[in-house]
Amino acid sequence: MDLDLAAVRAFFAVTEDRYFSEAAAALGISQQAVSKRIAKLESDLGMRLLSRSRTGAELTEDGKAFLPHARALVNAADQALSLLRDRRRALRVDVLDTRTAAIDLVQGFYETAREADIEIITSDGLRSARDTLTRGTVDAAFCRVTATVEGLVRIPAYLEPVHLLVSRGHPLAERRQVEITQLAGTTVWMPGNAAGSEWAEYHCYLGAAFGIGIDASGPNFGYEHFVNEVAAGEQASLVGERSRLPWHPDTVQIPLVDPVPVYPWSLLHHPRNRHPALQLLVRHITNSHRPFDPRRQWLPDPDRALFTAGPEHR
Repeated sequence: MDLDLAAVRAFFAVTEDRYFSEAAAALGISQQAVSKRIAKLESDLGMRLLSRSRTGAELTEDGKAFLPHARALVNAADQALSLLRDRRRALRVDVLDTRTAAIDLVQGFYETAREADIEIITSDGLRSARDTLTRGTVDAAFCRVTATVEGLVRIPAYLEPVHLLVSRGHPLAERRQVEITQLAGTTVWMPGNAAGSEWAEYHCYLGAAFGIGIDASGPNFGYEHFVNEVAAGEQASLVGERSRLPWHPDTVQIPLVDPVPVYPWSLLHHPRNRHPALQLLVRHITNSHRPFDPRRQWLPDPDRALFTAGPEHR
């Protein structure tokens, strides 16, 4: 004898809602259909599962014995359907912004798995990723993480060198590289350093370590305005090596060295997310990652501890 899953689901819905009418509404079918399905289930099993009363449906002793098995069948069916849906839908990846290094990481993955369907999401970084990953509206997120995020897995992804951005008239513009200690006593303009963001915190650590002032005054009118302002004045700024800035003939991007400050990108995902492309992305990021080199690179202490510890599984 094969059980009718629709009938089992109807039985389980009644035990959840107590009333046939409410179970029917939850299932999107008529109350009569619920009654017929349960009657068929009871006939197939050869036992009475429910008894009706003025206070709703009550489980019989046989019904109580069958309930955990019904719950397991419904849950298994729902999980199977969820996995099949995940195989069909795109992998949703949060890259913070499409002009950050994270977009290159996703593009690099796509070059190795062109069969993967990917949807790019932009956000507020870690502040929003905690919720979207937990709810499943996003499958993976690239951001800076300095501590364990409860319920999520963190994987070190990429250490992005930080560069100096100046106008061609700036005293350092002719340098092929600049020792970061030479910036001591100067101020860099960072209008995109949103208060409370993980990148603003990173630059505060960097400024404190090397005696660099951080001017986060704005407003932030976007990349084009930012680059134009740097090109037109004597102010300097810090940008990621892979930041996709608009080209301007009067700006110069110069590597910082001795040590090289690096911005730590991590990949976050939920351990129960079973999207098949997610596992491919995790494997690609893990294989591509190059570990922190304390002899020539600089990281804030909180990042250093986590970034040298390898993947976390919590």
